[in-house]
Amino acid sequence: MRKVAALLAAVIVLAAASPAAAASPPPGVWANPSDSVRVAFRRCGDAICGTVIWANAKAEADARRGGTDRLVGTMLFRDFVEEDPHRWSGEVYIPDIGQSLSGTITQIDARTLVGEGCVFAGFGCKSQTWKRLK
Repeated sequence: MRKVAALLAAVIVLAAASPAAAASPPPGVWANPSDSVRVAFRRCGDAICGTVIWANAKAEADARRGGTDRLVGTMLFRDFVEEDPHRWSGEVYIPDIGQSLSGTITQIDARTLVGEGCVFAGFGCKSQTWKRLK
């Protein structure tokens, strides 16, 4: 469950875009609280997607145990669209368990995002705060 929370937090990264620029990816590189995974975002059609650009050895090993051969280069955040100002929803891939689930990210300020997600219908919910690195 801890791993699910860590990757769900990555969803937070997407919330950096301003409401006026909802179709644009949030600028910069974002890190999870332990700085074990870093994600960069880009446009994917009408949505935002986020791909791992760096991961430490432990995060890579956890992903391999879940069936993901290489974490760096993996798209963790797919099809995130703005549902409210400063709030996006989409699909998060959790490499540690080899599953995707729905999640949201909310922009708190220019350097802080909070990601939330639930394993199943409101159960097993977790949130995580991500910080902008650059």
